[in-house]
Amino acid sequence: MSDGPVLGVLGGGQLAQMMARAAKPLGISCIAIDPNPDACAASDAELWVSAYDNRETLLKLAERADVVTFEFENVPTSSLELLEGRVRIDPNAEALRVSSDRIAEKRYFESTGVPIGPYREVSNAAELDVAVREFGLPAVVKSCSGGYDGKGQRVLRTNVDATEARAWIGETRCIYESFVAFDRELSIIACRSREGEFVAFPLAENTHEQGMLVRSVAPANVTDETETQARRAARKIAERLDYVGVFAIEFFDVGGRLLANEMAPRVHNTGHWTIEGARTSQFENHVRAVMGLPLGSAEATGHSVMLNIIGKRPAPDALAGVTGAHIHDYAKAERKGRKIGHITLTGPDATICREQAEIVNGRLGNLMPG
Repeated sequence: MSDGPVLGVLGGGQLAQMMARAAKPLGISCIAIDPNPDACAASDAELWVSAYDNRETLLKLAERADVVTFEFENVPTSSLELLEGRVRIDPNAEALRVSSDRIAEKRYFESTGVPIGPYREVSNAAELDVAVREFGLPAVVKSCSGGYDGKGQRVLRTNVDATEARAWIGETRCIYESFVAFDRELSIIACRSREGEFVAFPLAENTHEQGMLVRSVAPANVTDETETQARRAARKIAERLDYVGVFAIEFFDVGGRLLANEMAPRVHNTGHWTIEGARTSQFENHVRAVMGLPLGSAEATGHSVMLNIIGKRPAPDALAGVTGAHIHDYAKAERKGRKIGHITLTGPDATICREQAEIVNGRLGNLMPG
């Protein structure tokens, strides 16, 4: 048992693993709760195998931890309600409530003046038909809660797709989003401390396939105005939520105008490049923020390209002859469509860095979801 400060983490996946790894040099130990006995955070944290809503486990965590945080949005709000008043929770329950429900999230963006694309709530076939008539096709229908990496959603391109989606929706509360003709996808990773200190990492340009992130390039090649739009939106949302910790906002870049797509109240896949590519990683800054420590610099140290390893581990010689390559293996079992690690290519020159990433990508057909 550690005598130093303890951070409790709801979730024991790779985000908790990397968070715990970043906490160690700060003299902070982590306890991760996860129902999976093989959760990968066990490599760097004390793993408690338990359901997220187990009362006995949560009360025990409240006694052991100085602060509790979470690594994903699907943590039951009832768990945070039980912990409230017993231990500090960051980010707060309101941030989780807003970001774990896609309709609430869209309305929150609207209320803060952050631009978004057209959407409508649909909960049955009749409401879906109204949305199709109002916004047309193509569009995407997503369940309002749960789902990630392309799961829990349907892309509608034709009337046949819309007809098939009527049965899929049933009585499930969903969001209908009209396709936005965007130039590219960008994301900002930002962090706010208890005292209101705010830092933001440079924007990343992201590529998704089949709803799953496969590549992030940072810093993205954007104008100062685009960077300002993203930072302004992130700061506004963080201050209004009294947010503490790291969060991500994904944007569609439409001719230089940013439309917010989604927010994640946690460390995020599009910020993994910060481990090697920034003066302070997103994981360290999250730990610093929630534990009441000063934030570190979010300045990039060069150029980075992050590639997700999906499904199958690369061959041992996959990085042979490649400069600036850093591989992260999450120690997860191989499975089609599953993120089991990532590779970050770093260097002082953007062109060379991207060329090295192309070499690696060419050797790793498994990076694509397939």
